[in-house]
Amino acid sequence: MASPRFLTLADVAEVLNTSSAQVYALVRRGDLPAIKIGGRGQWRVEGSELEKFIERMYSETKTFVSDHPFVESETGRGDEG
Repeated sequence: MASPRFLTLADVAEVLNTSSAQVYALVRRGDLPAIKIGGRGQWRVEGSELEKFIERMYSETKTFVSDHPFVESETGRGDEG
């Protein structure tokens, strides 16, 4: 069976392993494109938009890691270990 074109915020939260409230915040900030349907504020995220969001987060994380190299002392363990 094919995946549905649109996902609920709860579905997206499950995919991202986070809360529906966090997904709602991503939508309201404009970080994750979504559509509002019906009069009761039901939000839907297109599966392809979720995939684009995930790829963008990987890219942003890669850039962050590149710009902020890991330093062993950041672990709080010093030279132990």
